[in-house]
Amino acid sequence: MELREADTTDMGRLRELVRTAMTASYALSPQQLDAIVEEQFDEDRLARTFDGSETVVLVAESSEHGGGGGSDDDDGDTVAGLVEGEVVDGRGEVRWLFVDPEHRGRGIGTELFEGATEALGERGANQVVASTLEANAEGEQFFERFGFGRVEQRHIEVGDESLVEHVYAEGADDGSASEKEQATAADAEAIAVEDLPDVESHGGVTTATAADGRRLYVDRGEGESGTERPFLVTYADEDHTERFGYYCANCGSLDPTEDDMGRIECGACGNTHAERSGEAYDDSYL
Repeated sequence: MELREADTTDMGRLRELVRTAMTASYALSPQQLDAIVEEQFDEDRLARTFDGSETVVLVAESSEHGGGGGSDDDDGDTVAGLVEGEVVDGRGEVRWLFVDPEHRGRGIGTELFEGATEALGERGANQVVASTLEANAEGEQFFERFGFGRVEQRHIEVGDESLVEHVYAEGADDGSASEKEQATAADAEAIAVEDLPDVESHGGVTTATAADGRRLYVDRGEGESGTERPFLVTYADEDHTERFGYYCANCGSLDPTEDDMGRIECGACGNTHAERSGEAYDDSYL
């Protein structure tokens, strides 16, 4: 495996690589994937990025064929990974890192990340951070292996949508998985009843009324984080034995949906949560 700077001859393969890698690892719709590829990796933008004095674009080139994972050049080499970063006001940021699914498990992601952080330092970065979309369920565990923790959450506009992006910095410890779960519960309990839309509370029991008139019981100590406010678990009975679904603490909806990837979304207000369980991590970037 060899790292080198990307150039204009790589453009077609890079777009193909991005789409393949994101399809395998990101909980995004085909429309969202199309928008990212077209907006972030179109030829004009890539050309500007290649020429930028403050940007870093490295590819990992493998002489071994991945069995159908993209176009090879005349020497039989194939681009198996990509990393992109930039230095802005003295801070370097690794913005995109992709490894072809057919070449994963060989340390390519590690080489790319370490190569990018070193190159950003050579370009004057006095601090390096890394960012990834919330929809990348494997990203957080990857950065944690380098001692990076989450420090910031922001939104980026892609197409007609706003996607959540997380930023990680070295030395920022955001806690173990169990600590995060406890923090989520603590945050939920910290929400005052009067701040929850469309609920009633009597004797410490919080309830909400469904569209069909059923009374549902909201557990303020159990839930998942959200981009706006938490999703709290609801039950059909006061003893909390029959789970019903989620209550959106941002708008009061009782109809948030959860997909097979563990992503929760409120259709009423756009509040979202993307699952990042340790079991979902499969070393695919390393």
